[in-house]
Amino acid sequence: MLPAQPAPDTDPAKRVLPPNPKAAAIVALGFTLLLYLVELADVLIPGDLDQGGIHSRELSGLDGVLWAPLLHSGWSHLFSNTVPVLVFAFLAMAAGIGRWVVVTAIIWVVSGLGVWLVGPSNAVTVGASGLAFGWLAFLLVRGIFNRSVAQIAVAVVLLAVWSGMLWGLLPGNTGISWQGHLFGALSGVLAAWVVARSDKSRSGKAV
Repeated sequence: MLPAQPAPDTDPAKRVLPPNPKAAAIVALGFTLLLYLVELADVLIPGDLDQGGIHSRELSGLDGVLWAPLLHSGWSHLFSNTVPVLVFAFLAMAAGIGRWVVVTAIIWVVSGLGVWLVGPSNAVTVGASGLAFGWLAFLLVRGIFNRSVAQIAVAVVLLAVWSGMLWGLLPGNTGISWQGHLFGALSGVLAAWVVARSDKSRSGKAV
């Protein structure tokens, strides 16, 4: 028998908005609230939590890959990441929260390892901007992998609104980790490819 092909409007891989917008909004808001709580703790607790970020090419700083996206160098740094994190995280749940967790894990780990390998020496990299760039890149290319006109249309809108973020991929801005942005974007593309391959594999097995 031929593989069953879901109708375009019911194919989870081609959805534009989360199937459960309320739950997706709660997750996005909850993650953002966690970032604010961590920053508040950094202000109130003696010591510098930001030192738990990524120390490039230092084995002792490798665990910073896990903590860096939760840490920020100050409130202004966190404020600048808030709207992109909220919007991109929400839209990236179009295939469900479980799939979003997989995408986020790929971006989190791969971008962090990239920064650890090529980031600046004698510096600590922190911030959720790598995640934001990863989710944005995921949203920009998923429509191409899924051959979804609706997802490509959303990508065009996102690119028009946040095109200024692309400058963050280039070196030259002091105090800004272009490495984190670049590897975040690359890991977002990787996540979109992995998810698309998984969806095609599942579709091919359906009868």
